[in-house]
Amino acid sequence: MSTAAPPPTDFNRLWLTETIRLREEFAGPLEDGEANRRARAAGGNLTRRIQTRALWLAERDGLLDALRHWRQGGGLALAILLALAVGGGASLALAALGAEQKGPINVFWALGSLLGLHLLTLGGWLLGLFFAADGGGGALGRLWLWLSEKLARDAKVALLAPALLLLLQHRRLGRWGLGLLVHGFWLLTLTSALVTLLALMSTRSYGFYWETTLLNGDTFVALTQNLGALPAMLGFSLPDPATIRASADQALSVEAARQGWAGWLLGVLLVYGLLPRLLLALLCLNRWLSGRAHLAPDLSLPGYRLLAERLQPSSERLGVCDAAPETLPQVPSSALGRPAESTPALLVAVELDENRPWPPVLPGGVGDAGVLDSREQRRRLLERLAGQPPARLAVAVDPQRSPDRGTLALLGELSRSAGRTRVWLLPPPPGETLNDERLDDWHIALNQLGLHYGSDAPLGWLETGDD
Repeated sequence: MSTAAPPPTDFNRLWLTETIRLREEFAGPLEDGEANRRARAAGGNLTRRIQTRALWLAERDGLLDALRHWRQGGGLALAILLALAVGGGASLALAALGAEQKGPINVFWALGSLLGLHLLTLGGWLLGLFFAADGGGGALGRLWLWLSEKLARDAKVALLAPALLLLLQHRRLGRWGLGLLVHGFWLLTLTSALVTLLALMSTRSYGFYWETTLLNGDTFVALTQNLGALPAMLGFSLPDPATIRASADQALSVEAARQGWAGWLLGVLLVYGLLPRLLLALLCLNRWLSGRAHLAPDLSLPGYRLLAERLQPSSERLGVCDAAPETLPQVPSSALGRPAESTPALLVAVELDENRPWPPVLPGGVGDAGVLDSREQRRRLLERLAGQPPARLAVAVDPQRSPDRGTLALLGELSRSAGRTRVWLLPPPPGETLNDERLDDWHIALNQLGLHYGSDAPLGWLETGDD
């Protein structure tokens, strides 16, 4: 497994945990014997053990790298959306003032161009916040998730986005996370529009007017003054009723009138455009951070309930029920060799013939873990090593046997349970010759596992740690 990636954050651990649960729900249980042993050895409550197991499985199966690729794709997708926001805001301003238009500007058409789409999407988000199950992430949130997956360019990221949404749904955080994205997008869009308006109005002369067929002039006077009341409190100009009436059907050439309308338009854009988005973005950020701090796996889900007995057995959860006996039963030496006291070095053999004498004479300080012939013996040894990993481990194998997948998987798991590991390719018994082709198969397989091996007895290395 790769160890180059930095350890994931708490949020990423939760995300990977939910991804593993979703994967097992769709594809069935994973091979998790070693992951469960490591989780039990790591200790902690059930939530911590579930996360430890999931992190190990994610690293083994490449999901840790897939998450890194997804986050890189998410960052690139966010950069694309931000670029679209800047360009879109500039386009709104150009459309409002008419980039190619030399004549006067209909002030209410300009205002509609600047705020119309913003107000529609804002209303849609508010409706989704109160009525939609997912909190109204909107098309923009779904676009970001889709772009993130496509830009990750990793086939293993398919479950990451659904797992993220399910994780956030537990505390209804999806609405606030995607809401922060939506309001941040519009905040940047409207800021870009405001800056573009300032640049255009500073370098060109614009006249403003309004016109109507159905409504009377008093309606527009009242509407203009009502919209401009809040901006006026912040210092923006507000045209007086005489100027508003005089601007009907034609733009005034008076400089004060042009500046009054320009200030009014900028103030309305700021107060009814930027400020609501800024406040909502801060609200979403606050709810996101507070909810994320309390995020945890939902242990009531069936997938997590099934893991409880494997990761936290009933006897461990209940604690000590009876008084300790005066003497403890002894474990037969044939099961795992010596008792489970910690040793700096350990020798174990895998599937040896009964006619081969074993174990050899061991130096002091080197433990004998016996011969592993059954699945139960393997499990018990791995449980022992998970709690007390030796500094040095030598594994003896008979190279006359084929290096099957089960044996190679066991060698890999044993090597991860010790500080350093070596494989001892035993010489053939007297009177027998070694099959060179089969020995080559062992060499190839052990090289692929990255294990040190040799035909010389590693007893000196076990005793001192030196070659």
